Parts: sequence; C-alpha cells; structure tokens
Amino acid sequence: MTNTTNPSKESSDELARLKQIFGRQQQAFVNDPMPTLEERKLHLKTLRTMLLQHRDEITQAISADFTSRSANETLFAEIMPCISHIDYVLKRLNRWIKPSSRHVELQFMPARAKVVYQPLGVVGIMVPFNYPLNLAIEPLIAALAAGNRAMIKMSECTPHIAGLLGEILLKGFDEDRVAVITGEVEVAKAFSEVPFDHLLFTGSVQVGKLVMRAASDNLTPVTLELGGKSPVIIADDIPLDDIIDRIVFAKSLNAGQTCLAPDYVLIPRAKVKPFLDAFKSTFKQMYPTVNANPDYTSVIDQRNYQRLQDWLLDAGKKGALIEKVSEEIIDDGTYRMTPHLVTEVTDDMKIMQEEMFGPILPVLPYDSLEDALAFIASRPRPLSLYLFTYDKALQERVMTRTHAGSMAINEAVMQVGIDDLPFGGIGSSGMGQYHGHEGFLTMSKAKSVLIKHQLNSMKFIYPPYGRKIQKWILGFLIR
Repeated sequence: MTNTTNPSKESSDELARLKQIFGRQQQAFVNDPMPTLEERKLHLKTLRTMLLQHRDEITQAISADFTSRSANETLFAEIMPCISHIDYVLKRLNRWIKPSSRHVELQFMPARAKVVYQPLGVVGIMVPFNYPLNLAIEPLIAALAAGNRAMIKMSECTPHIAGLLGEILLKGFDEDRVAVITGEVEVAKAFSEVPFDHLLFTGSVQVGKLVMRAASDNLTPVTLELGGKSPVIIADDIPLDDIIDRIVFAKSLNAGQTCLAPDYVLIPRAKVKPFLDAFKSTFKQMYPTVNANPDYTSVIDQRNYQRLQDWLLDAGKKGALIEKVSEEIIDDGTYRMTPHLVTEVTDDMKIMQEEMFGPILPVLPYDSLEDALAFIASRPRPLSLYLFTYDKALQERVMTRTHAGSMAINEAVMQVGIDDLPFGGIGSSGMGQYHGHEGFLTMSKAKSVLIKHQLNSMKFIYPPYGRKIQKWILGFLIR
C-alpha cells in the first residue's frame, strides 16, 4: 500500500527497485529468450488461479480505492473478462506460436522462408485508475502468451489494488518474470523512461504524449490506448424503447469512468426530449437511488469529482441546459455523482473539448445524418463510435465513412469484451492494439527467416554483369 507519511522516501525506494528489477528481468530474458509453449501456458494458468483465489480481496481493494465500487461491476468488467481472455488464449496459443511458412519467388529458389514469432523481451505496462485490474492483466496476458517478462506500473490513484496485486503476483511469479511497481508521478515518469522492449500505456492524451516522448529517447515501441470522445449516433428509424437501456448502462457503468463510454449523443432534433425522459426513467429503474447504492460506483476521488463539477459550471455559464437524473442529496461519504444530461452545448465548453470520464452526457440534435457525420469527422478520431439503427444500408455507410478505433452497432461498450476482436485507438485515441491474436502479435517480434542449402542459383546474377544468362533472367522476370 502507499505510505503517504513519507512519499519522497517511498518514491526513492521504488525508483531503486524499478531499476533493479528491470536489470534482473533483462538478464533473465538473456538466459531464457524463448519460453516453451508449456511454460507459457503454465504462466497463464497460474495467473488464472491467482485471480480466482483472490477475487473477493480484489473486489474489496478496488472498492476501497473508489470509496465505493460496485462489487458486481468489478466481477463483470474486470475479473470475468480476464478469466475469459486467459481461457481464449490457452485454446489458441499452440497455433499462434507456430512458425508461419511464406512464399519464395522463383528467382530465389531453391529456398524456404518462414516467420518465427519471438518474444520481445521486457514489456512495460502502465495502468490507469478506472479499471485497475483489467487494464493490468489483459496486457499481461498478451505479454506472457508471447513469452515476455513484464513490469506493471499501477496508478497512484489506486494504492489498495496496487499493493494487493503486487502481493498476489508474487505468490505465482518470481519478480524476474512479473513485477508490480507502485509510487507517485515521479515513479511513473521514470517508468516511461526505462528502455523497455515494448511499452503499453493506457490513459489520457496529454500523458500519452509525455510517455511517447520519453519512450522515443530509447526507441521503445509503444502501444497507446488514449480514449477520446466516443460519439453515439441515433438514427431516426430506431425506437428509443429498443435501445435506451443499452445506452444508460454503457454510460452508467463505473460511473462513466470508461474510456469507451458514450461521450456525447447525436440524435434527431425531434427525439431530444423523448431521449432525455427515457434516459431518466431507465436510469431510475436500474438505480432507484444513487446515495449509498452499492450497485452504483463512485467517482474515483475528490480531484476528479471537482473536475466534473467545474465542467458543469463552465457549461452552465456558457448557456448549456443541465438536467440531473435525480435530485437526491449524496451524503454517504463517497464521491458518487448523479448523472447529468446536458443540452444546448457549444464547442467552447469543456465538456465538448475533453474526454468526459464521468456521469455527464451531452445530447446534441441534428437535422440530417450528413450533419451528424460531418460533426464527427471534424473532430479527433475517437476510440469508439456507436450507431443505433436497423437500416442495413445506413449501417454499412457509417461503418465505411467514419474512422474510430472500434465500432458497435445497436450496442455500446460491449465490443471490448469480445476476445477475438482487437482493442486499440486511432489518431488521438491511440495507436497499436492488443487483445486476442493481435495482442500476441503486438508483444512478439515476427522475425523473417530465409533458409538455403548447398545449391546456389543466385550466383547467376553475381558480377560481372552483362552475361547472356543474366540478360535472359532479366528478360524473363521483368516483363
């Protein structure tokens, strides 16, 4: 756990530990650069066992970090996906690690070519606060499946789960295989400056830029998962009753502190009022109260709670209309926050400039779908885009005309739980991807190998040039 009485000494100790463990992992990789299939599967099975054995402690630790995190949300959105993904990888890993035979052109024959998938080495994983277990373990699954060693930097905002995860992983892994690093901002900065063989960061755009800049000094390749403002488009053909529960759940999950959460809604002008009413009534069915409701998660801390309040104040001063889903007073000692629906928004408001990461939902009317698509295209590319329509032609049109890290049609957020789909952003929402086979590839080096034997047909193109055989070869191949 984080010791707040002497953070400078703690950070100093953790910086020294960071350097020492990295050196140990580097040397361990040199000594064992290609773990077998059986070893990798054992690592994944060990991880699975540790998560299941400690799931109650994990749930309690995350709740303590949030002042109150729904236990069911931790089970459904953190532990269950990790277990599911381990099982998915275990069933396919034997196929993934096999060398891939490749075609050899006539002029290079006789020869064989293949691609061998090798571990990169030591992988760094930087974890945000919002899903501290899932966003530590899912990248770790990919790293271990690919045969790497891994160091995990947990968020300073979640000291309880950071300390617990370190203890749990020590029961199953030596620190020269997997290690957890804790500490404040100075430790995170130092972590990003370590010459890892790959660095995966999940967090804000602003911090992502700093991480990428630090990694560039070491030519460390990075995967950045940055979020952004994921839009919802509701078409005119779809009944709100069919979809409102999906949108409410996606926005309310983890109190909106989800990188894939709907950030704003684009809806036909005539449907704005019905949408607001439907959202409120559906939310109240799911969460009859917010105050002291164990099903509804708190905003992570006072700083983020105040940030959201300041953004609402900013929007109100600039002409926005703000409607609370519930007027109840929150006095349960947490940072639970009633959802707010915001209309009459403009681009100069903070809520339309920054990723929301909280229970605030701007609702914007459009007069034509072209207007909605143009609105999205004029902004940085989001991590996800959500389209609600039963019109197949419209689905295809939006799917091909928009850019986002992922897309869900008539659903929201749930695409991240599909093990066989890659997860990753585009442009300002990130670069690179993981999950599934793509995660294995991200954490592997696809090394090309050419194999030849005694016969050397290439000698016919060696100098001196101008011989008849060379002219014939060129004439045959360049035509």
